[in-house]
Amino acid sequence: MVYSSLLFIYGYLPVSLLVYCAAPKKHQPLILLLFSLIFCGMNGIDVLLFMVIYTLINYSAGILINRLGHDHRLSALPFAAALIFDIFAVFFFRANLFQPLREAVNIPELFFLPGISFFTLSAVGVLIDVYTGHIPAEKNIIRFSLYIMMFPKLLMGPVLRYPAFEKALDRRRVSLEEIGIGIALFVKGLAKKILAADSMYLLYSAVKSVDVREMPALTAWLGIAAYLLCLYFTLSGFSDMGNGISRCFGLRLPQSFNYPFSSTKLRFFGAKWHTQVIQWFRRYVTKPFSALSRNRIYKKLIFAAAWTLFGFWYTFSANGAVWGALIGMGILIENRFSKVKNPQITGAVYTFFTVLICSVFLSGDSITYSLRYLFAMIGGSNVLADSMTLYLIKSYIVLLLICMYASTDLFKNMMMRSGRTRLKAALGAAEPAVVLILLILCTALMSYYGSSDTLIIRL
Repeated sequence: MVYSSLLFIYGYLPVSLLVYCAAPKKHQPLILLLFSLIFCGMNGIDVLLFMVIYTLINYSAGILINRLGHDHRLSALPFAAALIFDIFAVFFFRANLFQPLREAVNIPELFFLPGISFFTLSAVGVLIDVYTGHIPAEKNIIRFSLYIMMFPKLLMGPVLRYPAFEKALDRRRVSLEEIGIGIALFVKGLAKKILAADSMYLLYSAVKSVDVREMPALTAWLGIAAYLLCLYFTLSGFSDMGNGISRCFGLRLPQSFNYPFSSTKLRFFGAKWHTQVIQWFRRYVTKPFSALSRNRIYKKLIFAAAWTLFGFWYTFSANGAVWGALIGMGILIENRFSKVKNPQITGAVYTFFTVLICSVFLSGDSITYSLRYLFAMIGGSNVLADSMTLYLIKSYIVLLLICMYASTDLFKNMMMRSGRTRLKAALGAAEPAVVLILLILCTALMSYYGSSDTLIIRL
């Protein structure tokens, strides 16, 4: 079950919210945990069993590390054991290298643990913080379990440090106003997934069906633009839905995307794209390893390696690693010429097209395919456009332009500049009606096509 399903929207979510709001505040974390377990169970009993075992192993490791903290040789044993288990689990379920082993233990090919990339980062982060003495181990099993498997953040994060999550849990406040804000944010994310991401997925799928060796250049550009927009609206859509659900339950969690395509420099894009995940890699990879040496070249290599690891985290393949490496090296090259000033529009166009070209590797099934796709983009087939290209442009150009506009902060900036004008007041008054219309439209599309669970990338 995913957030973008009718069963979740009109069944699971309202029931869980009603029970949660009716319970005394001190029992609300337990209620939220019970519904999180049910959410995992609705994805399969095997998923539920794994999540319980995973949580207990990490919880027990944290307690042992805390008790043995005075002796680092002894505390290193539970730390290393839990760390190896967490890393092996995410590789086992995500890396193609382990497909023969998954088949050997009769795990279905399509079996997937939702959000494993995110809760693995959370688990590893809290283990490191407890081992290094930055935080004490959480003794409350309910609160720790919520940190790992709370269903509003299970699918798409955000990846928070445990103290930040603990603060959000302690400061939760349920009210009709918070529920209204949460529903509006949820519907916004739902519209991103159903209306934008799914539409771009259809365009990308149409282009992907063409033989890359015969693909016209303009068709290739349409396909990669559709892929990048589909990826953004899928990730940010699920992130908004998760944050909206959290807000309904009284928890305020940070947003993961801050209009990255409006960035005027590649490094700004890196700061606005999957913000908490980028911060995780900076905190636990870049900073600790960079501190080992003052050599500038060494620090740059660590920076590029961290971005490579981040890219690999997306796909657990060489393609993702190449994408991350290209982004990381692009930022380093950009920093070398940081004194060069460009107009904002020029910087935004340069950043978008740089990310677009790099994303060819993220979208490809193999390095070879990605290189062929790049060759097609520069006219390798000696064909600029064909009848299919014209058909795709005619069918999707309006949606493509709308999605490109919606991926920027142009509308948000217009609202901020409007001040207390009648326009802002009118738009604010119309928001409930707009939210309702979007919900009805998304419901109609899901009723016709079924649950919107097509994902361009699994995390």
